Amino acid sequence: MSGVRQPRVVIIGAGVSGIASAITLRRNGFDDFVILEKGSDVGGVWHWNRYPGLTCDVPSQVYQFGFAPKPDWSRVFAPGAEIQRYLADVVDEFGLRPHVRVDSEVVSAEFTGTGWRVETVGGQVHEADFVISATGVLHHPARPAIPGLDEFTGDVVHTARWDDAVRTAGKRIAVLGTGSTGVQVVSALQPAAERITHFVRSPQWVIWAPMWLPQPAVVGAVLDRMPALNRALHRVGMAGAKAFTDVVTRPSWRRRAVQEYARLSLRAQVADPKLRAELTPDYEPLCKRQVLSGTYYRALRARNAELVTAGIEEITPTGIRTADGRHHEVDTIVLATGFRAHDYMRPMKLTGRAGISIDDAWAKGPRAYRMTAIPGFPNFFTVLGPNSPTGSIPLHHAAEVTARYITAWLRRWSTGEFDTVEVTEAATDHFGDQVGEALQPTVWNTGCNSWYFTEGGHIDLLPFDRRTMEEMLAAPEDGDFHLTKS
Repeated sequence: MSGVRQPRVVIIGAGVSGIASAITLRRNGFDDFVILEKGSDVGGVWHWNRYPGLTCDVPSQVYQFGFAPKPDWSRVFAPGAEIQRYLADVVDEFGLRPHVRVDSEVVSAEFTGTGWRVETVGGQVHEADFVISATGVLHHPARPAIPGLDEFTGDVVHTARWDDAVRTAGKRIAVLGTGSTGVQVVSALQPAAERITHFVRSPQWVIWAPMWLPQPAVVGAVLDRMPALNRALHRVGMAGAKAFTDVVTRPSWRRRAVQEYARLSLRAQVADPKLRAELTPDYEPLCKRQVLSGTYYRALRARNAELVTAGIEEITPTGIRTADGRHHEVDTIVLATGFRAHDYMRPMKLTGRAGISIDDAWAKGPRAYRMTAIPGFPNFFTVLGPNSPTGSIPLHHAAEVTARYITAWLRRWSTGEFDTVEVTEAATDHFGDQVGEALQPTVWNTGCNSWYFTEGGHIDLLPFDRRTMEEMLAAPEDGDFHLTKS
């Protein structure tokens, strides 16, 4: 790009968000960037998660980048390992490998007054004009504080850090936690286990779906030969995603129909009234992130399976003691207890203008302007940051839209229009008010306790449809930012 400045950019994270950001930069002529990844390979959540039964609950033809279509998925709902391979292939196809630094966890990022100084755990220092935080939301495993857990003499493994050396066949297995992860791992481990016990504090609504359904090879071959048809199929999938956004954000007959299907899924698959009662949540379907499975209820009905809803009092060296006085002897404990979803880029030490830390800036909970910018942190942007649409709009698309928005700022910087850009407090508060008002009629606000809620009691989701999100991120609005020149 002759005649313009080339911004030095540090991208933190090589998952969906980081890959989208890097490719968007390259397609706009910006090549002076490095991707710092704490893991040993790219893929983000799909690199870290590899537990048995791992399957994406979004249809494969939607769960991909618009600029990198994959016609030949093996299943309608892709297994995790295939998604990780897809992301790695995209990195190679677009020539990103030379920019990626694996095993490079960022420990600190400090604004110097004109740019950023970023340091990794190995002591490497990167100077940058801009930092893009693409750390995602599901990468810090939540380990429950249960008395005695560290004294258990068997294997303890978290689903987000699965140990392939752990043997589960023929074992007495305890699975702690529900949600998609708990449901998937119970379904996968039950057939070969001596006994599997699912400890569930609060049951989830589980909608029946054929997660195992293969995509015939001939379909992939046809879509590969006919790119226009493949793009049309992707548009159909995106239209379906829009319909789901309408379901969760607005009360309607569509929402009621999906909720009734969730109830029907339970009634049709669980005849035992006692087990059905134990599996019936006390909140509306869709209030939490919806779980899909075609095998979970069947797994629980097996002779070697048991559902336990009594609270866990302690873990002993040989098992789990529950509040009803029972002691459950187990060989292996699987923690399907989710993530600290609202940590984002933390625990890195992030320091902005005038020495403000991210912990101080987020003392009342994570907040950002249109998911991308944080007051007090000039030339710093987030992809899939606070209030991202993790419960509605496909994440690949959201990441692409956000990356294009950030790149628009970089283009203006490159022509010398400004040296630092920082969102105002007023604009951030206004966006927060918009989100708060729009969240009122959503299904997430109907009375359940989910990981969507921050410690401050706010729902950390985007309550808008795809078009609204795209309009919000269509172009920078100068009145919402402080633009300065040195």
